[in-house]
Amino acid sequence: MSTQNLPATKFETRQLGNSDMHLTPIGYGAWAIGGGNWEFGWGAQDDNESIRTIEHALDCGINWIDTAAIYGLGHSEEVVAKALKNSPHKPYVFTKCSMRWFPDRRIYRSLKAGSLQEEIEDSLRRLRVDVIDLYQIHWPNPEDEIEGGWETLARLKEQGKVRYIGVSNFNVKQMKHALKIAPITSLQPPYSILRRDIESDILPFCQKNNIGVINYSPMVSGLLTGKMTAERIKNLPDDDWRKRSPNFNEPKLSKNLKLVGLLREIGNAHNVEPGVVAITWTLRHPGITGAIVGARRPDQIDGILPAATLRLSQQEISRIEKF
Repeated sequence: MSTQNLPATKFETRQLGNSDMHLTPIGYGAWAIGGGNWEFGWGAQDDNESIRTIEHALDCGINWIDTAAIYGLGHSEEVVAKALKNSPHKPYVFTKCSMRWFPDRRIYRSLKAGSLQEEIEDSLRRLRVDVIDLYQIHWPNPEDEIEGGWETLARLKEQGKVRYIGVSNFNVKQMKHALKIAPITSLQPPYSILRRDIESDILPFCQKNNIGVINYSPMVSGLLTGKMTAERIKNLPDDDWRKRSPNFNEPKLSKNLKLVGLLREIGNAHNVEPGVVAITWTLRHPGITGAIVGARRPDQIDGILPAATLRLSQQEISRIEKF
């Protein structure tokens, strides 16, 4: 897509790595809207509500959407396409490859050239676009196929099917191998107050090599929103993957909910929800370009929007560090 078509946004934007894309500090994450009935599903979703949520996010000035072929086994991409069909906005659309599924919905992984060629065509069809703004390898496995997979993504870029190529969940060693083949525009890692391992080597490496970083799960899949309680987690549908996550179960859960209490206290001073503080904390790092934030209802967008402009004081950051 051409940058001339972008909606005017009230947010300061940040350039993504070596690309010409300037992103709002938060982007719309489309994992949950893929629905349930697959290994990493979030339970059943209302597609019409999801479409209204995306439309509202774009109306509010968010200028990028991140999805993946595997989310809902193709369903998330289809919902994104429906939301964009009549929208006056033309956001950047990012998606991912390498996780595929059999007819019985079991998941397998492939970075073979033929498989990726099939995947890009399927994603272009589901998203109803001629070109994808950022195409990312979702996971670095099978590991022995990474280099061949990255060569294939570089070819897809030469063919004009994608504008930029990136990686997700890669470590420094894997990125070094990829860089010998073609430049990396972006990395998508998990990063949150509860998961900081990328600070030691991955973020400095990305800064040094002009690789943009869009972090996922800044609110730890809803855990730090302030809406989660032990009771609510107990009542999550059985096909919600979070029921099996260590962060949502004891012994970690009690401590995590205490952290939410601190985020609520800090948020109250700014009149924002705990989740906003959690997102803003990740954006404070100079190596982060933007944070991916999921939402399933328009009012959830309103709740997280202040994260795009809020700045935490050094004292507030220190309180979180101390915890």
